[in-house]
Amino acid sequence: MKWFNHMAIAGATCAVVNPALVPVAVLGATAPDWLEWIGKALGRRVKHRTVTHYFVVWLVACLGAWPLDPTGIVTAFCYGGLTHVMTDAMTVTGVPFGPHSDRRFHLFGGRFRTGEPAEYGIAFGVVAVCAVLVMLLSASGWYPFFYDWAGLYNSGVIDGAEWRANRFRFF
Repeated sequence: MKWFNHMAIAGATCAVVNPALVPVAVLGATAPDWLEWIGKALGRRVKHRTVTHYFVVWLVACLGAWPLDPTGIVTAFCYGGLTHVMTDAMTVTGVPFGPHSDRRFHLFGGRFRTGEPAEYGIAFGVVAVCAVLVMLLSASGWYPFFYDWAGLYNSGVIDGAEWRANRFRFF
């Protein structure tokens, strides 16, 4: 998949859970590819979609960081890497499942090619579903990351000074 689609999918799915961590998830969504460049700069040639694209490594890193990461930054980064590997698994070449696996891992039969319209359709579909989820959660009154400062002031929960200090804060 193209980087744009990796970033869109990681950013949109992270925004549903915690919008403040979207930049970290987007950085993680490109990590499996730029980690190859770092390896090359350090004198270790890394073939594309090999060592940096192990599905199990990104999954264990994400699940292992989650309970140990109070800020969520490491978890969001690993989540971005996991979404990158999962979306690459939808392509014809797939990704290796783990370090000792001799087979490649494919999602949906590995029917998509990088740069084809189907790739953009999948990314658009994921972003659209996430946008609908955000709207539904906001409309139901439960969305803990976007505060309704005016509503809190009008209901008497906060005073005028707190409203003035926070009225232009979105997170």
